Amino acid sequence: MSMATDNGDSPLLGSRADLVEALSRGCKPKSEWRIGTEHEKFSFYRETLKPVPYGGDKGIRALLEGMMKSGAWEPVDDDGKLIGLKSSDGGGAISLEPGGQFELSGAPLATVHETCVETNDHLQQLRAVADPLGIGFLGLGVTPTWSLAEIPHMPKSRYGIMAPYMDKVGSLGTSMMFRSCTVQANLDFSSEIDMVQKLRVSLALQPVVTALFANSPFLDGKPNGYLSFRSQIWRDTDPDRTGMLPFAFEDGMGFERYVDYALDVPMYFIRRNGNYINTAGESFRAFIDGKLPQLPGETPTIADWEDHISTIFPEVRLKQFLEMRGADGGPWQEICALPALWAGIFYDQSALDAAWDMVKDWTEEERQNMRDAVPVTALKTPFRNKTLHELAQQMVDISHAGLKARNKLNWEEADETLFLTPLQNTLKLGKTRADRLLDLYHGAWAGEINRVYTDAAF
Repeated sequence: MSMATDNGDSPLLGSRADLVEALSRGCKPKSEWRIGTEHEKFSFYRETLKPVPYGGDKGIRALLEGMMKSGAWEPVDDDGKLIGLKSSDGGGAISLEPGGQFELSGAPLATVHETCVETNDHLQQLRAVADPLGIGFLGLGVTPTWSLAEIPHMPKSRYGIMAPYMDKVGSLGTSMMFRSCTVQANLDFSSEIDMVQKLRVSLALQPVVTALFANSPFLDGKPNGYLSFRSQIWRDTDPDRTGMLPFAFEDGMGFERYVDYALDVPMYFIRRNGNYINTAGESFRAFIDGKLPQLPGETPTIADWEDHISTIFPEVRLKQFLEMRGADGGPWQEICALPALWAGIFYDQSALDAAWDMVKDWTEEERQNMRDAVPVTALKTPFRNKTLHELAQQMVDISHAGLKARNKLNWEEADETLFLTPLQNTLKLGKTRADRLLDLYHGAWAGEINRVYTDAAF
């Protein structure tokens, strides 16, 4: 492959095989497996309970600038505007979602203990800057009171391309962009065979995770009829790039099959010389052949491919690692529960095999029916002669055994199973966090929805 001349050092793609090879580079020996955690939160003014705009002395930009003063962060600009931060030591990053959701993309770390330290350090740094600005942060999957019209737009060029296209392909795409939050765990694989097993297990179990982490029961100031409205949003957001990937369970699944899927997902944009070029709806296959209308005769780079697969949003996303995308944003003390849950299953072979035994005979129809029902009924969703509550208990038990076997200890000689405690509490109560918020709304809050900005704030 030759080197691109118009996009830094990113090599040009010579063929479809280059795309397969790019994904396969994610294979790592077990000694190099890491855990990455991404978590988003809504920012709001504590006095007015309104969303925080980008500009102004007490806006999102000021928040980013304040974080930079610690010396731990370097700026990330888009068309001359500060839109994110990257760690000065090459670790994590801070980015903005379209509606000002503040996201930490954590560094790839060896243990969940390290993830928890990273998460707590981030909260302390953030509070030190945000408190004097009167800014608070909300741990929910969907904004509880703000309309789409109220939510400010962040000045990121890609969002100016994505939002109009979203309106053409689904009714809730802009709600996904501007008023949803998630927690995501990123984990590694050792080989194509290992990737396929982990992808299948995580796709099948993703609705169970959605149920466990359901935390978005309010919209526009009142109950919305769902326990995870964030999950419902994804059911009506561009079907070309979302969903349960039923092909992953077919014979012959591997990197090549995922590449074929990704090639058929319509493009959003490409970047050249720091600028975004709108290619919404165009074909990456045509781009490989030099037939992209916006750049006739030009073929893509590896960076173009990496941008493209980052705009695909299935329940589990394959890059050079696997991204778990099923959980609502939630309270601070539960952020580490998601990476712990998946690390326990993925990083111990006995646990992974047990999880596969749990799901391997589920049919495509059963998996999809579970996915369709879980936004409303969460842990009460029926499955065969059980409910998701029972499946979730089985999943947590498998993870617990896997974390025990990993035996990664902190300075107090405690292993990573301690991070499953919030999930065990949810299962013991038989109520998701969304259920508990609804109990408060109908009980102690007496229908006063603004109480959520106290009870669900970090």
